[in-house]
Amino acid sequence: MGAMSTYEHSTPARKLIDGSEIPQLGLGTWKLTGDEAYRVVREAIEIGYRHIDTATLYDNEEVVGKAINDAINAGDISRDDLFVTSKVWNNEQGREKVNKAFQRSLEALGLDYLDLYLIHWPCANQGLYKETFEAMAKIQGLGHVQSIGVANFYPEVLQDLVSGTGITPAVNQVELHPGFSQASLRALHDEMGIITEAWAPLGRGELLKHPQIVSIAQAHEVPASVVILRWLVQLGCVAIPKSANKDRLAMNLHIQDLTLSAAEVSALEAIDQEPGMGRKYGDPEVFGN
Repeated sequence: MGAMSTYEHSTPARKLIDGSEIPQLGLGTWKLTGDEAYRVVREAIEIGYRHIDTATLYDNEEVVGKAINDAINAGDISRDDLFVTSKVWNNEQGREKVNKAFQRSLEALGLDYLDLYLIHWPCANQGLYKETFEAMAKIQGLGHVQSIGVANFYPEVLQDLVSGTGITPAVNQVELHPGFSQASLRALHDEMGIITEAWAPLGRGELLKHPQIVSIAQAHEVPASVVILRWLVQLGCVAIPKSANKDRLAMNLHIQDLTLSAAEVSALEAIDQEPGMGRKYGDPEVFGN
């Protein structure tokens, strides 16, 4: 496994609890498949993305891996400069199943190692997340994955995982966006040394027309998406927006050109209090159980 590099392009990075670095802006690939997925990953790497997020559930690991490997073989990027994440799906939790699931993901991606491997949902009623995570830690110990973490873990299962295994996840990837800023969970992550990673950071695009966000964007003469992503970066989060549009992908990289004031950060967090705001997608206390 190559040593993790310091990212020299425009995307800032956070140091994980194991000493690795994770770029704070990545490419989400949920619902990207086939030729479109290949094109988007190649274009994202070309314009400066170094963090690619996929999962077994997305059914695109093979094409995402082909795009990554073609970019490497073309000399566009080296493997050590990329940060690649995948996730184990709910029906493959458990000591034996996760080992096989990991190998399938690695083979589908055509990579020698992953930078980050996550439990996709806790599925607490299965009672398997602790043994799954312990098995992932053994995979990490063999050098096949740099960092291990979880996704969609809420405080009770997160604390149970750590107390039961003695291992702290490097990352918890959760739904997080204006209107659902997860302040208490982020505070717990900070206490535990876990990096917060936001999926659906743009609320699947619904938040790009929110008056408060549009007002801040107009004041800085930047797109609304850049305001949201910069807000997340200033909160210390990692964000993985998805777009199939190369121009939008390029615009999102301009987070380094913007700094939000403390008042603007607070105004964005205050969107949580507005009627109709909150979680937009599956509740992890229910989903998968």
